[in-house]
Amino acid sequence: MHQAKRKQFCLWPVLLLGASVFPNCASVNAQVTTAQYGNARLGSTLVETVLTPANVNSETFAKLFTLPVDGDVYAQPLYLPQLEIPGKGKRDVLFVATEHDSIYAFDAGANPPAVLWQTNFLDHDKGVITVPPSDLSCPFIRPEVGITPTPVIDQSTGTMYVLARTKERKEYVQRLHALAVTTGRERPGSPIVIQATFDRAAQDGTRTTVAFDPLRQNARAALLLAADKVYLTWASSCDVAPYHGWVMAYDARTLKQVAVLNTSIDAGESGIWQGDAGPAADEMGNVYVVTGNGKFDADSGGHDYGDSVLKLAVEVGSFAIKDYFTPFNQHELNEKDLDLGSSGPVLLPDQGGPHPHLLLTAGKGEGIYVLDRDQLGKYRSANNGHAFQTIPSVSDCFGAPAYWNGHVYYACEDDSLKDFRVQGGRVAPESVAHTEIKFTGVGATPSISANAAKDGIVWIIATPNFFTKDAPAVLHAYDATNIAHELYNSEQKPTRDRAGTAIRFLMPTVANGCVYVGLKKEVDVYGLLPKSSVAQN
Repeated sequence: MHQAKRKQFCLWPVLLLGASVFPNCASVNAQVTTAQYGNARLGSTLVETVLTPANVNSETFAKLFTLPVDGDVYAQPLYLPQLEIPGKGKRDVLFVATEHDSIYAFDAGANPPAVLWQTNFLDHDKGVITVPPSDLSCPFIRPEVGITPTPVIDQSTGTMYVLARTKERKEYVQRLHALAVTTGRERPGSPIVIQATFDRAAQDGTRTTVAFDPLRQNARAALLLAADKVYLTWASSCDVAPYHGWVMAYDARTLKQVAVLNTSIDAGESGIWQGDAGPAADEMGNVYVVTGNGKFDADSGGHDYGDSVLKLAVEVGSFAIKDYFTPFNQHELNEKDLDLGSSGPVLLPDQGGPHPHLLLTAGKGEGIYVLDRDQLGKYRSANNGHAFQTIPSVSDCFGAPAYWNGHVYYACEDDSLKDFRVQGGRVAPESVAHTEIKFTGVGATPSISANAAKDGIVWIIATPNFFTKDAPAVLHAYDATNIAHELYNSEQKPTRDRAGTAIRFLMPTVANGCVYVGLKKEVDVYGLLPKSSVAQN
């Protein structure tokens, strides 16, 4: 949850166009501790009082500075305000994870923004390096694979949990690290090596046993912290087999592994991709993941859950699949590589009517699935009547939508950003507004800033087609009450505001009047210009 603890008004220096200036900044002590701003994965922060539709435009809003880092930034930046740093006092801290296996803690208020600490998990003298894409037979993350999923922060203990990949001479290793957010040092018992086996007894007395493969299993979806457990999920790199969908839970205090699930024990595949969006968790501690292409036979006594939404709970040291939803045409989706799990789950706030607890997801196939979390529906072979609603207005969706104030915003592959109204416990079948431009490649995951129910802005990063090399990202801002009205984009004044080189599945982070955009070996920071600079414009 993101609450305003107290207001603080300050002056902070930034380096802008080669000159040090002091724009006003107002802090409400917003915190971003997990991907998409919370475990419901709504993609919205509701305590933004600085940025409004009235002041976000190319005359008053701009790229302020760039934070160089040692690797590409696929993980969403996280943010903690007024964090007590030993020997340095209270600082507003931006956390950035890179594919070079580094975690940075930046002092967001310094001029220029200073590195408070940096932790790196490599040791070249001992042969510990990042994983080369050639070893994975996959070019999607290049030139190295280190930290891909967004970490998660436990504010109660001041701990950041990070999943890092390394190659150690001829061995491949994945580790869960628990770092002190004030220093970057490992907590006692950290790190732990990810290891797991999963087996199943068949009726004929045989057993199927599968071991976790740290080379083939690639983590894309963000980490989740819920009910004092850290949840990690895996799919593959470029669908390179053999691989499985894995879900693991670790005790947040001891890092002891407490539960393991393999979603495709007999058949393989069925990975949890979700385009870097995270698993979701409800207030009861149930965890929701969406699987991708793979065999489905759970309706006939099997144990494979391809293209399914799973509702999970840890019970007596193992995962229980409490419920699931699988589209009626799952076999066709699997055959055509139309993964349901290309998009992650979003848990809407409680609705009126007979179905108060709704979940949204949409994959590569056509349509948004609106599901009742209290009765997901399992599987029906004839049609999708077991879903609460199916909305065919979008297709080829990656990542996740964002929700704000009774509206859901989707930006799917080669399509406009679309606004769907949520009213009376139902999602409208047609969008009420859309943007003029379309978002190429894999579309985008929007991020919304608002001051409770007012001043909503939809922030979204446009990236080029994957095969277009070294093209800049474009940050867009739209009025959330009418997304046909674009407030700003970073190409309106490209010599001043152009963003760095784009990578895929980027989610901007908005906190305390700034927008943080992770890119190729940098984070670009956007915010309001000082009044003196506005006058010069």
